[in-house]
Parts: sequence; C-alpha cells; structure tokens
Amino acid sequence: MGAQAFDDGVATLLASYRAIPPGATVRLAKKTSNLFRARAKNPHPGLDVSGLDRVISVDPAARTADVAGMCTYENLVAATLPYGLAPLVVPQLKTITLGGAVTGLGIESTSFRNGLPHESVLEIDILTGDGSIVTATPTNENSELFFGFPNSYGTLGYSVRLKIELEAVEPYVTLRHIRFHDLATLQSTMNTIADERSYDGERVDYLDGVVFTADEAYLTVGRQTDEAGPVGDYTGMDIYYRSIQHASGIKRDRLTIHDYLWRWDTDWFWCSRAFGAQNPKIRRLWPKKLLRSSFYWKLIGYDQRFDIADRLNKRKGLPANERVVQDIEVPIENTTGYLEWFLENIPIEPVWLCPLRLREPALAVADAARPWPLYPLEPKRTYVNVGFWSAVPVTPDDPGHANKLIEREVADLDGHKSLYSESFYSPEEFDELYGGEHYRLLKKRYDPRGRLLDLYAKAVKRQ
Repeated sequence: MGAQAFDDGVATLLASYRAIPPGATVRLAKKTSNLFRARAKNPHPGLDVSGLDRVISVDPAARTADVAGMCTYENLVAATLPYGLAPLVVPQLKTITLGGAVTGLGIESTSFRNGLPHESVLEIDILTGDGSIVTATPTNENSELFFGFPNSYGTLGYSVRLKIELEAVEPYVTLRHIRFHDLATLQSTMNTIADERSYDGERVDYLDGVVFTADEAYLTVGRQTDEAGPVGDYTGMDIYYRSIQHASGIKRDRLTIHDYLWRWDTDWFWCSRAFGAQNPKIRRLWPKKLLRSSFYWKLIGYDQRFDIADRLNKRKGLPANERVVQDIEVPIENTTGYLEWFLENIPIEPVWLCPLRLREPALAVADAARPWPLYPLEPKRTYVNVGFWSAVPVTPDDPGHANKLIEREVADLDGHKSLYSESFYSPEEFDELYGGEHYRLLKKRYDPRGRLLDLYAKAVKRQ
C-alpha cells in the first residue's frame, strides 16, 4: 500500500467524518459486513474507509506488519505468505477485516496456542467518536482503550492502523482427521492436545473439530511441514468438511498453507448447501470464482431484503425461520454437556469446535484476571468455541426463542457469546457479561458527545 497511499486514505476518512452532520450518528459507509444482526438504515453519509483496505508494510525481520484497519485477511495473508509469515490467528473467511476481527471476535485453529486476533496487536490507531485519531498501546496513556477496544464493535471508535505480530509458517500442512464415537472422549482428547500441543507423538500446530451427531464427531489436527508431495484441493468439486468424514480411526490429508488457511471459505464451512452449491449438478455449473463466502453473503443480502426463504416456506406450507447463527465459548470441561444439550434441543448440524486459550501477557496489565474487560475470558483457562449457523422453525409468539434458550444455557455453563449476530439479553445481563461500568467510563472518555452507538443499542436493540 505504501505510506503515502495510507496517508491519503486517512485524509479521506477524516474528511468524511467532518461531512457527517453534528447530531448524526457516526457509522461506516461499508456496503458489506460480516455481521448477522440487522442494522438500522443510516440516512446520513458514513465514514469513507475505502482507502484503508491494504497492508501498509511487512517487516520480515521483526515479524510484524502495519495494516490498515479495513484490510481483509485475504489481502493480509497475500502480503505475508511470500515472506513465509502469517498472522497468528487467521479467521476462516476471506472478507473478514483485521479491524473487524479485533473490534469484534475472530478465532481459528491456532487459537488454542495463539488466543484471539486482538492479542497479537502491538499498537493501534483508533478514530474515536470526537473525530480524533489516537494511538493505543498496552502501556501508553490510551492503554485502557487498547484493552477495552476488543468486542466494542465500533462503539468506542474505528481502527485506522494496526501493528500486529506475525509467525513463521511452512509451505504445507499435514492433517489428521480423528473420528470419535462419543463426545466425552472427544472432549478429553481435545483438552490433552491443547495442553500438550501434540497427538500420538506428532506436533500439533492447528486444532479444530466438527460434530455431525453425538456418535460422529471429529478433531482435525494439523502440522506445518516443508515436505513436498501431493495435496488436496477443496476449491472446486471436492468439499472440505465432507472429506473429514470416515468410518473409524484416522484419515490423513495434506494442503498447501494457503489452501489450509482458506479451507472453510469455499463452502462457507457447510452453509453453501443452503444455496444448492453442494449439489454436484449445480456445482459443475457454478463459476469457481463464486465459490466463496463473499458471494454467499450477497445471496444472504438478497434473502434479507426480499424474505426469499420465508416466502418459499410459506408456499410449501412451512413456518418461517428463526435464524440461529452464533459462536459461543464454554469452558472445555463443559463442552460435552453443552453439545449434548444443543443436539437434543436445537435441530442444527453439523457444528464447529475450536479450542482457545488466552495468551500469556508479555506485560503486566491492570486486571490480570480479566485483561480484556468487554470479553472477559479467563487467562490460563481453556475454552471451546462452538459455532452453528443455520435456522430453525419460528416459535409462535416468542421471537428469538431458540437464541434465548442458547443464551441461557451458555450462561449456566459459565460461557460467553460473541455479538456479531442477534442477542436478547436484558440490560442488566448485558452489563454483567460485556464490560458494564468499565465500558461506560471508556465511552465517556473517548466518545463524550455520543457520536457512536452504544454497545447494547447496537448489539441487542439492533440500532
């Protein structure tokens, strides 16, 4: 991107801020989003972030990158892989932006050893509600904003530039898909792998899993390697999540590091089946360049705009759908209990598993027990992210019935839920889970005139 292009992008951003009327809410002017909750229409001009969508520079010796806030992980990975480097956590979908993953939630199969994307940020420039750009680091005068920014979803400001850590990667990843016939054994094995970072004598660099049913579940362990050899290809007719399935034992596979990082994007995990893209007859005719999450997002947009799925259901005499698109975390010891409850009560399959553990902080932080106050997972504790993305029949007279059941069960199991989709918490519950008074103090300091939305209003009230 270059420093001059970045400076021009910042100038455009600030000019667009000044063009927003003083009493109007400040929002991004993005046409696309990876959020699954509805957003109120904005009658005013938004922030122009079009010039902030690239990598500014990569320092291969220091293993760091300076990245503009709206750079997608697709562009970020394309800039770092030629150096044999990658971000410490690469969320699964190409169009997720680095700024979005930091102010929201990103996770992937390195999270059992590398935590969450915001933990590899070294410093961040943030456009705050009053129109100023401040630099936040773990130790400077804006350190409270540095630690409070994750999970604030643009309500404390928008990331303009982020300096992040990178890690060395090899050209290939060898995979072992391990079949389990009961969830308790899967849980104990996942816990051991997360602790020891190895399985059956081989190092584990990547770890995630898929649950199809209570007696068909898999963990996939990956190891980086520079050994050349045949590799799989799941960017065409073959479908990655179907390749995981087998009768018993272990199934092996190999991918390039590039294709491993984007293995879920081609079929949006398994959600492409909703569009018929997994039907072999349709898939042969589907342009390969449109087998990607960004295109499925466009189809979702049409559905939301014209109620296509509900109209089709009505013609078939079926009820409308309640969207159940969520990622939750429970402590690893509660994984079996949550999965058994989910499979019995929520008719969605498969579901994704991804263990995570916060990184050990390099520096002392204000609250070592809860270093990231708006998403207060505990350090030195292993959690499992459970992802499920589909719909169930609506419950008459109870909007969000299934989602509310899930929220209660997650809370009962000492878990937490990300806010990229619908939420139904009361203000008191939300306060307890997502920063409460700490958030309000940050809001008062960095958005004193309330130019940005409040987090509860944005996440729950869908403003």
